[in-house]
Amino acid sequence: MRTSLALCLTVFILGSASADGYRLETVAEDLVHPWSLAFLPGGDMLVTERGGALKRLAADGMVHLVSGVPQVYVRSQGGLFEIALDPDFESNGLVYLTYAHGKPEANHLRLARATFTDDALHDLQILFESVPAKDTPVHYGGRMTFLPDGTLLLTMGDGFDYREAAQRLDNHLGKTVRLHRDGRVPDDNPFVAQPGALPEIWTYGHRNPQGLAVTAESGDVFLHEHGPRGGDELNLLEPGKNYGWPIITYGLDYSGAYVSPYTEMEGLEQPIIHWTPSIAPAGMALYDGEAFPGWQGDLFVAALVEKSVRRLQMDGRRVIGQQVLFRELDARMREVRVGPDGFLYLLTDADPGRIVRVRPDP
Repeated sequence: MRTSLALCLTVFILGSASADGYRLETVAEDLVHPWSLAFLPGGDMLVTERGGALKRLAADGMVHLVSGVPQVYVRSQGGLFEIALDPDFESNGLVYLTYAHGKPEANHLRLARATFTDDALHDLQILFESVPAKDTPVHYGGRMTFLPDGTLLLTMGDGFDYREAAQRLDNHLGKTVRLHRDGRVPDDNPFVAQPGALPEIWTYGHRNPQGLAVTAESGDVFLHEHGPRGGDELNLLEPGKNYGWPIITYGLDYSGAYVSPYTEMEGLEQPIIHWTPSIAPAGMALYDGEAFPGWQGDLFVAALVEKSVRRLQMDGRRVIGQQVLFRELDARMREVRVGPDGFLYLLTDADPGRIVRVRPDP
């Protein structure tokens, strides 16, 4: 399927508050709640829409609908989530998808792998399905990334109504899981030898983790997650650690009541930073490009409620400053990615949504 795609149009030319001026360009529009973006060799992009469509945005200005996408459970926050290319994509053509699957009374997060050729997914394999099934269409997590050792890390939310399950190791709710790229469980996962624990679990005590970023040199893994009313967190992940939800939190329940009277407790990890009121963090990227030298090594957090991207100025594992960017777009930000050209790419969570490119202002 081919439809016209809006050519690159300069929407705004603005200066940022840093030494790096930028301008914003609309690359694609008329997307339906775009969720994730992957850059193909040669300049094309793959983009997921929460409603279940996967599209290839060609460098020649056309949109191609990709066939072979698995059946997706679409309701509320549920749908098609992230797409990622295998680290060896150029030789094996493999892509990974996360998505909600099932029915209202019993649905899961799934991870699947397929070969991408000729605008189609072939030989689809289900690598992971969260347990237990839940009857809520929210808090799926669904972010993934590859660690320096080649394994895959995947986030899973608490399902909203099952927050206490985030503290138990007999289920996937409120966890991150680590897998080999074929779905096998690594022998060195922290709970492999613990009776009653699911061996794929890597960390636990999360609410709804929606952003992952890994530093290439140190292998540090940063994760952010939604709090309730406030208490959004940025965490540094270490295998086997407990990140506290719902025993400790800096947020309140939606009713205004305390989820917990505690913000810290021995044996539970503290966030690097937390945001109150909530900014609703979505995607996250570590800037490692060359187009914006002043941003090198910083984290960029897409924010839905704040309608911004937060630049977190990093000094190793510490946040030493924050900057609110791109509010002039007045859009819920679902995702931020660093392209192979060194530019930032933003996905707006709307119908119609769009892809916006951030490039230096000459």
